[in-house]
Amino acid sequence: MKTMRKGSLFQLVIPENWKNVTIEHILKQEWQAPKKLIHSMRMNKDIKVNGEQYPWDKPLIPGNILQIDLFKDIAYDVPPTYGDLEVLYEDDHLIVANKPAGMDTHPNGPEDTETLANLIAFHFQANGETCRVMHIHRLDRDTSGAVIFAKHPLAKAILDRLLIERKVKRTYLALVHGKLKQKKGTIRERIGRDRHHGTRRRVSPSGQEAVTHYKVLKMRENMTLVEVTLDTGRTHQIRVHMSHIGHPLVGDTLYGGKPVVKRQALHAARISFPHPLTGERVECEAECLDDVGLTN
Repeated sequence: MKTMRKGSLFQLVIPENWKNVTIEHILKQEWQAPKKLIHSMRMNKDIKVNGEQYPWDKPLIPGNILQIDLFKDIAYDVPPTYGDLEVLYEDDHLIVANKPAGMDTHPNGPEDTETLANLIAFHFQANGETCRVMHIHRLDRDTSGAVIFAKHPLAKAILDRLLIERKVKRTYLALVHGKLKQKKGTIRERIGRDRHHGTRRRVSPSGQEAVTHYKVLKMRENMTLVEVTLDTGRTHQIRVHMSHIGHPLVGDTLYGGKPVVKRQALHAARISFPHPLTGERVECEAECLDDVGLTN
């Protein structure tokens, strides 16, 4: 699929295999955009074909250029802050960055200006882009690794849906206490809030469904390096599940780990997903930036 940017316009050349598709079909079926966003685009006359207004229910012809006013100048919703930022992937629609440990994904209040979102806002500013900084998912403050941010509402809406549909695949590295007896396994235990602790989660029959898959990579003294993938994205899921089976994360004192290292040894090492607009596979690998034993 051939796409390009021209000023504020996203331009897509209608491919041969999109015969008889309409603007409405592309928005509703190909991209499954939310009704509210589609309505806003219609009211604002954000979509043209070959530079002209075009009926949304009229079939497009292969070779037509669909033009969508996606890249509007919108003020940053977080203040830009200068700092080291490792960009793993970036295009006009999204950015994937490697979050260091000890940094929040986004501000929790106006006083928070040292988060990953603030660094990304500065990165946008330095590149002459004015757009909101919209995270698609989060990592705990002391978990490092790959995080996706969208640059405009359509990309965010599609990426949010892909996340819900479990088409965003994340692979973590975790160093846990003890030696796992099984080389690989799956933990299926519901996770809910701990009524006795404000930030803790716990395995609970009344909690939300949570599924964690793990595979042993390497044994180290009385510790094990495991690769972890998730079918669900519950708060503290890996930390709760590994602690539940008797192998808390090294450094994770909240869930029974010993402070052998300065933070919980958990890193989002790989992430892959279909590009929200083109469908092409995006794959990123994030190197662990500090020494907590998370190298394979």
